[in-house]
Amino acid sequence: MTIGISIALILSSLLMILLVLLHKGKGGGLTDMFGGGFASSFGGSSVVERNLDRLTIITGTVWFVCIIALGLLLKP
Repeated sequence: MTIGISIALILSSLLMILLVLLHKGKGGGLTDMFGGGFASSFGGSSVVERNLDRLTIITGTVWFVCIIALGLLLKP
């Protein structure tokens, strides 16, 4: 049981990293310094951004549930 949850946690963690990196930068800082201004000129569809937001929230929820489940299962 804990191995399955651990695998789900690892996969959701990797997917969360990928999804966060796919998001478009909203402000200045490192995003603009490393080419964010150039990439933002191409822009994305608002539907794509909304779907990416939803997928990120769902992945974050799965990640959070895995953390809580592992914490409850491995509690001494």
